Amino acid sequence: MRIETFTKALIALGTLCIGSATAQNFPLKPIRMLAPEAGGGVDFVARMIAREMSASFGQQVVIENRGGAGGVIAGEIVAKAPPDGYTLMFSGPAIWLLPYLRPRLPFDAMKELAPVTLAVTTPNVLVVHPSLPVRSVRELIALAKAKPGALSDAGANTGSSAHLTAELFKAMAGVNIVRVPYRGVGPALTALIAGQVQLMFPSAGSIAPHLKSGRLRALAVTSAQPSELTPGLPTVAASGVPGYESVAMFGIQAPAQTPADILNRIQREVARALANAELKKRFFEAGVEGVGSTPEEYAATIRRESAKWGKLIRDLGIRED
Repeated sequence: MRIETFTKALIALGTLCIGSATAQNFPLKPIRMLAPEAGGGVDFVARMIAREMSASFGQQVVIENRGGAGGVIAGEIVAKAPPDGYTLMFSGPAIWLLPYLRPRLPFDAMKELAPVTLAVTTPNVLVVHPSLPVRSVRELIALAKAKPGALSDAGANTGSSAHLTAELFKAMAGVNIVRVPYRGVGPALTALIAGQVQLMFPSAGSIAPHLKSGRLRALAVTSAQPSELTPGLPTVAASGVPGYESVAMFGIQAPAQTPADILNRIQREVARALANAELKKRFFEAGVEGVGSTPEEYAATIRRESAKWGKLIRDLGIRED
């Protein structure tokens, strides 16, 4: 009996040592990280983080752009990849909201993807065309209630942060503002600047030049607290919509069943990258803030945010266009 117990202890110790050694030696080859279409803000953030990770790992972290289908293509690739830490995905919150937007999917994000770290966040900003006679959220709400259905917002892709942020605002403020859908933030902003629609909720980083030029007017930021990324702007919550909050979140996912020690190793390197002073500066200029949360913290955030936005999607009957 003692021999059997001793043998089991040796096996357990050996397994623990092998797992630790795996994390210590990881990575032994290049890592590929799937990201959305090249050239966008998310791609920029992913590439900057990958550059820092490559330097610290001593192995290349290669960005592979796999856009399309709202993240389904990239998500399926990662979900079906070997759970060894060598295939990752950098994405926004849409990947976790897909089940609410589509009836059939080739993978289950909640079951087949493992959260690694919440890398960066960015608030959205409520902006209006300068011809609109409002200079505050309260004035906008008053105008929308006085003329129900007369105002329209530029809606980016269905399920995107800009889209759901606007829908949450309309639901909580009790206003009837008509959504005009566009294929992406770029076309939506173009329409807003042209005066074809009256308002929008783009990310903080995408509108700075338009605010400086006077082509758009900012009314409030969507974060719970005032943001250093948007100095001088009040929050929507403090401007007439108590409890309102919406922040776009971007993180890294791995295949489910990836060993916890490897997930933690990747998370530590991402956190180290986000602490880099130059990277902080570049990200601040781009309108995003680094986070670098642990896998457990990120998983809790995903559960909370999925429940919040999933309820909104169900209540409003939102489906992909």
